[in-house]
Amino acid sequence: MKRAFYLPSIVAVVLALSSLGGRSVSAADWPQFLGPNRNGISTETKLLDKFPAGGPPEVWRVKGGGGMSGLVISNGKLATMVERKGQQQVILLDAKTGKPVWNTAIAPAYRNSMGAGPRATPTIDGELLFAFTGDGILAALKLSDGSLVWSHNVVKDMEGRIADYGMASSPLIVGDLVVVTAGAPGATVVAYNKTTGKVAWKTGRDSAGYSSAALLTIAGRKQIVAFTGQSALGLDPKSGASLWRFPYSTDYECNIATPLAWKNRVFLSAGENHGSTLLELKPDGKKFALKTVWDSTGRRSVLRNEWQTSVLLDGHLYGMDNVGGAGPITHLTCIDASDGTRAWQQARFGKGNLIAADGKLFISTIDGEIVIVAASPKSFRELARAKVIGPTRQAPALANGLLYLRDGSEILCLDVRKK
Repeated sequence: MKRAFYLPSIVAVVLALSSLGGRSVSAADWPQFLGPNRNGISTETKLLDKFPAGGPPEVWRVKGGGGMSGLVISNGKLATMVERKGQQQVILLDAKTGKPVWNTAIAPAYRNSMGAGPRATPTIDGELLFAFTGDGILAALKLSDGSLVWSHNVVKDMEGRIADYGMASSPLIVGDLVVVTAGAPGATVVAYNKTTGKVAWKTGRDSAGYSSAALLTIAGRKQIVAFTGQSALGLDPKSGASLWRFPYSTDYECNIATPLAWKNRVFLSAGENHGSTLLELKPDGKKFALKTVWDSTGRRSVLRNEWQTSVLLDGHLYGMDNVGGAGPITHLTCIDASDGTRAWQQARFGKGNLIAADGKLFISTIDGEIVIVAASPKSFRELARAKVIGPTRQAPALANGLLYLRDGSEILCLDVRKK
């Protein structure tokens, strides 16, 4: 039996720039899935906390295309993946004007019962852009002109199978490697040399799931944390060697949210009435021993991220709590990360996706609204709301005071700077 559900744009405040591969990145850029540090948090300030009478100021609006890919911005350029003209394409726009720079087809059209187009969000790394298609083709393109540097059909090469709802792993840059989740036997996670495309390592036996791996520093050690269809894995970035594994089975292998680090702990959450878990990692020789700090699972869980990654601010998690198996009821919730107790809940807020900046949550709803909510554990406080675009599943992207959103046909830029 297949279950209908929504994929993400397939989802510590500051890591060192070296964790982004040493590339030149503006502090206000958004070069990868979930932002500079893959945690949905921007350090930008002086942003709007209410909209003018006419709504948020629109800078530009252009045609895009189908798909569930998110938006990334680096050095004045915006990239995403779309499906149009029977192809999965990477498109590059001028981030200030929306004018097209180039578009490159990297695979034929992809579609299934969940919709058309690519699921994963591209990654910009210096002069290269990396994209992963719904059918599992990983491509490296030159940012300057969109020309193909190298391409691999990861799923086919690794003798795996395409995930039921499409491949959704947004490429992760770790030093000179680009990492994706493949879900093949002996190749749950695969790392390629980002310049040559040569396989550097592969590891694991789990199915892919739909999460995007993250480079996290936990218990004083950098590690790749991948949330697969059956577990969470901690991997050595250079070799892919297993540092730890925590079984985490969810109905339909719907582990989608990206893991988050907090102190020496890892936060995991999944929908399908699964729930959330906070793990503590303790060094044990070359590996780590695991301890469950708290666990809130099942129908009474305090937080079940369906396809949205929560944000962690000052010891509190803000996220979407989806009730039931891909059900229609979603609460906006704040919980204390230390023990999993609920600080507040805005019942039936509705499906959406969120990022955080300047003490606020910027939320895109599935109905095409942008909502600003105060990021405070004291209480829910809505600051602004406006309908700006069509139905969307993607999280907003924030760069240099501009907020970017997309749906299945348009890409939109809003000015959210205080005047």
